[in-house]
Amino acid sequence: MSTTDTRPAESRQPFLDERWRTRSEMALLYAASIFGALGLSALMVAMTGNSWQKVFGALLDGAFLAPGRWGNTLTVAMPMLLVALGTVVAVRAGLFNIGQEGQLLMGAMLMAVVGTKMEGPGVLLLIGGMIMGAVAGGAFAGISAVMRYRRGVPEVISTLLMVFVALQLTGFAVITEWFLRDNDPNRPQRAQTSAALDADTHLPEIHIFGNSFSLGVIIAVALAVVVAFVLARTVWGFRFRVLGHNPIVAQKIGIAATRTGSLALFVSGAFAGLAGAMMLVSGSSSYRFTPGFSTNIGWQGLLVALLARSRPIACIPMAVLFAALRTGSGFLASTGVDRKIVDVTQALLVLALLIPPAVAFIRERRRAVAIAAGDRV
Repeated sequence: MSTTDTRPAESRQPFLDERWRTRSEMALLYAASIFGALGLSALMVAMTGNSWQKVFGALLDGAFLAPGRWGNTLTVAMPMLLVALGTVVAVRAGLFNIGQEGQLLMGAMLMAVVGTKMEGPGVLLLIGGMIMGAVAGGAFAGISAVMRYRRGVPEVISTLLMVFVALQLTGFAVITEWFLRDNDPNRPQRAQTSAALDADTHLPEIHIFGNSFSLGVIIAVALAVVVAFVLARTVWGFRFRVLGHNPIVAQKIGIAATRTGSLALFVSGAFAGLAGAMMLVSGSSSYRFTPGFSTNIGWQGLLVALLARSRPIACIPMAVLFAALRTGSGFLASTGVDRKIVDVTQALLVLALLIPPAVAFIRERRRAVAIAAGDRV
């Protein structure tokens, strides 16, 4: 009589139970942290003499519930998601690119150059401009890669300092007539802005349920899926992961740190540059490039990647959350509350979403210490 050996299944059961219990605890911890942050925000609003119900109602109306608002929220989330995806690629390779704000500006500037200074079919200028924007952002990050691998300058420092270079360069572009300054005689000559993109170089909009959002939203979500697949299932993703975990092991198995790390930084900057180009062709600043064009999207995209714990798919809801806070704040004027309250709420949510990973890290450290102590005994 044949019998079935159930021992493997039995040995796996405690592991599965432990993993399910850990995930349940983490989900509850996330929920408690978020509700705690919202509770503190409500208390803060109440201390200013305003109604927290009206404030949160205004935020929801401005982000999702009012006519046409959720489409606008998705359009704002699009560049944040793209910046976050680039950040994820760099982090997986063990690199920390924090200069996305400058790389985004460079991408938007190149899109403006192609769209306003070159001639050709609108579709060709649109696609070519977005490609050039991505290349510009990647090349700008590539400067930091050269400094890291040729001169040993940490990319955290160089990418941050390059933001100020981008600010000066793009500021020069919009005040210089032969560069990007709008020379339309009907506009004030003091205007520091580029000419508006022609209608045939605008990214198409999708209209659904009374809302409209840029086609870039679909592109960004598709790119998130592609990045998740590449990092998890391809040779390049494996190289990035190994380099990020242990550069010494990467070198021993034949992974060139200079080439792989430079590629990771280039791709990271390219995503930020593409975000800037797609912002411009999606209607930001009325399709004009201006000195303050980025409006902190680069920094917020960095936070999106941080709170998503460098997971491409998790970046999607995080980007929508940050975009909702951004678009919803526009409705706070009706409640008499300063829009700065949203910045505080956002900061509290950031801290709240960092608590569960910190707890998980502490647990892992304690477990590792306990195992090491047991081995010594």
